[in-house]
Amino acid sequence: MPMSQSFQDRLFPIAADIAKHYGTPFHIYDEAGIRATGEELKKAFADIEGFREYYAVKALPNPRILELVKELGFGFDCSSIPELIMSRQVGGTGEEIMFTSNNTAPEEFQAAAADGGCILNLDDISLIAKVPEFPELVCFRYNPGPRRTGNIIIGNPVEAKYGITHEQVISAYKMAQERGAKRFGLHTMVASNERDYTYIVETARMLLQIAELVEDELGIRFEFLNIGGGLGIPYKPEDQALDLDAMAKEITELFDNFKSVHGYAPRMYMESGRWITGPHGALITRAINHKSIYRQYVGVDSCMSALMRPALYDAYHHVDVIGKTDQENSEVYDIAGSLCENNDKFAVQRSLPPIHEGDLLAIHDTGAHGHAMGFQYNGRLRPKELLLRTDGSVELIRRAETNEDYFQTLDFENDTFPATQGC
Repeated sequence: MPMSQSFQDRLFPIAADIAKHYGTPFHIYDEAGIRATGEELKKAFADIEGFREYYAVKALPNPRILELVKELGFGFDCSSIPELIMSRQVGGTGEEIMFTSNNTAPEEFQAAAADGGCILNLDDISLIAKVPEFPELVCFRYNPGPRRTGNIIIGNPVEAKYGITHEQVISAYKMAQERGAKRFGLHTMVASNERDYTYIVETARMLLQIAELVEDELGIRFEFLNIGGGLGIPYKPEDQALDLDAMAKEITELFDNFKSVHGYAPRMYMESGRWITGPHGALITRAINHKSIYRQYVGVDSCMSALMRPALYDAYHHVDVIGKTDQENSEVYDIAGSLCENNDKFAVQRSLPPIHEGDLLAIHDTGAHGHAMGFQYNGRLRPKELLLRTDGSVELIRRAETNEDYFQTLDFENDTFPATQGC
């Protein structure tokens, strides 16, 4: 079910007052929902010793949200220098941070090693020689290639740019040993927004098999296996939710069986983002125009610079007209923004109660990959972010971008490289 009923019950009655105070549009997140989901995840995997969630910072990179997930005992999954900086600013240190980059630049390795370091998760065997000071603890991202099929979002592993191949696994860990590594982890990410829990179970099984292979060949005992993220959420009302309890039960059995054979089991890590915060966010936008041409359009005061998933993935986000539930007299609309792109639509041919100018619309499930994927094309600026706190108050956790922000990078000292003689 998109956006919990509890969130709706607390948000919708006060949405007009919030909009009056802060203006529209804005993303608003539910502290109570985020905390409850985090606790649910911890409880599900409580029987795997050392289980830890590394929240995928890319999903919702806001310091206030990262503070919440840290209070839950989670670490941080980072893939860029700004994400490292933000995670450290909220108190993440050392092995509380996992750095999984792709096509990694030298300055990124330097940032990963700075300020107490992190778990370095290498994406390519060629990077082993490029790490300036090789850490004692290292991890590799595994790409199973034809051994697995990717889901619709993440694609075919053979075509994916990520990870080391099955044939490179032994060589990678041997080379890491030669560079001084003494502690090891293993990581993969082969699904995104997957609601079939058996896919995640098979991912755990696959990593345990690779761990067994590497131990037999090199004598390495892995400290942890990171099964990645990819837990899906039901964006559509009719979507079946992922069965977290069934998934956790089967994965726990796999780790227990490994321990019974080997005398130990690695810790299990995950890096969910969407699962933790996705359903606990909404984009609140106001209807400002009604256009009748070949279709009925409702224009709103937001656009795909605030939520690009519908345009990028043809993704469905449920829409409510706040304060209206009259489906008997519903009309079919395209809900469109103001960007000079025809795919700037939050909903296409959606049956909704009659919408009038001034009505507030709630676009569900924007708590992951919503604001974070924003951009400034066409000079459209990203909106503010708010947090609905457990006591019912609302906190501004990011201001809206301004025209001054847009022009800020044009304020610089003149620097001209001289013409080269002979050109």
